[in-house]
Order: sequence, then C-alpha cells, then structure tokens
Amino acid sequence: MPPVQPVQSFSQPEYSPVSGATPGQAMVQLKTLPSQKNDTAGLIKTIAIIVVSLIAVTFVGLFVWMFMQYNEVKTDVDGQIAVAVAAAKDEQANKDEAEFLEREKYPYKTFSGPADYGQLTFEYPKTWSVYVAADASTGGDFSAYFNPIQVNTVSAGTINALRVTIRDKSFDEVVAEYQRYMDREDSGLTVESITVNGTAANRYSGNIPNTELNGLIVIFKIRDKTAVLQTDSVLFKDDFDKLVETVTFNA
Repeated sequence: MPPVQPVQSFSQPEYSPVSGATPGQAMVQLKTLPSQKNDTAGLIKTIAIIVVSLIAVTFVGLFVWMFMQYNEVKTDVDGQIAVAVAAAKDEQANKDEAEFLEREKYPYKTFSGPADYGQLTFEYPKTWSVYVAADASTGGDFSAYFNPIQVNTVSAGTINALRVTIRDKSFDEVVAEYQRYMDREDSGLTVESITVNGTAANRYSGNIPNTELNGLIVIFKIRDKTAVLQTDSVLFKDDFDKLVETVTFNA
C-alpha cells in the first residue's frame, strides 16, 4: 500500500461578510492588506515632500529676486547721493569763489572826471583797471573804460565792464538819438526813468545801439553836457547798479 501524502494547506484570502448581507448570500468584502496601506502612506509622504520642496524653492527664488531688487535700488540711491554731494560741493566752491571775488573788490576805488566837465565821481571795484582814452583837455568828449584785471581792446564788438563818456551834447539831443534807435521795430531796447545824484536820468536796457552787445546804459545831464555810463554785458549788472548809486557831480 503506497504511503499516504500529507495534505497541504493553502491560505485563503480573508473575507468578511458584507454589512447588510442576508444569510446564504455570497457577498463578501476583500480586506485591505497591510502592504497596500504602506504603499498609500509612502505616496502621500512623497507628494508632501514634493509640495514642501516646491514651496521652499519658490521662497528662495523670491528672496533672491527681492535681494537683487534691493541691491539695484541701493546702488541707484547711492549713485544719486554721490551726484548730489558732488553738486553740493561744486555749488559751495562756486559760492566761495564768488564771495572771494566780491571781497577782493573792497575797498572800492574812487574815480574823478575832469573838473571842467562837472567832476563826475563814483566808486568802482579795486580789481578793475582804467583806461582814459580821451581826457577832454582840449574840449570834445571825455571817455574812459573800466574792466576787471585789464581793459579789453576798445571797439563796438568787445566787452568792457564800464564805459564812461561825457558827451559835448545836450541831454535832449542824446535822448533823441536813443529814441530814434528805439523807434525801430527790432531795436530790443527799453527805457525807464531813474534819479542819479538828485537829477532825472534815463536807464536803457537791452541791445546797445550799433553793436551786438546786450547791456545797460544810464544817461543824465551834467551842466551843458551829457554823461553816459554803459556796461557792455548784463554779467556786470550788479556792479553797474552799485556804481551808479555812488555817482556824484557838480551840476
């Protein structure tokens, strides 16, 4: 008689009755195995890690971008500050130089014209040079020129800080000459009334007749003659106005 083989046992999937099934019904539910639970948990962890990593990368990128923007703004601000500081230094240097030049003008010198022509007198900066072109010792017009450091060549096109002329003409005649020039449409010259040493005077501003210069002219009567004070450039306006305020003469 052949030997009896042992009976092998086979594991069967574990089923459990489905809730609500009636006796005799073959309705069963397959239970989730432990290995499937582990796979699901691992997938969730992986997804969570990916999400956290993406968020971290986003924040790092945002931080880098903000840092770069900050550096650009800081560099721009630093540049603007540097430019402003340089401009302030230049402005202060120019101011200091202007103040120095203004101090150098003091004490002012006194000019005195010919006694026979009313002895026109006024104060002018000591840094100006004087050139008397015609002293009227034998009659005619008196003329003198003033300019810082040295007097420029005298002509209709050169600029000097001050031209002084005592013309051997009446005040009315000289006024009429300027008026004829002002009657031109393109004269570019205006006039206003002022007082010089208690005497009525005319102050002209703009284009100087018969030149391409732009300056100021003051004319007034001295006895039977006419004094003409002229600056060839508005750059000397302040000095010119101060000078006119100091004018005296014998009427």
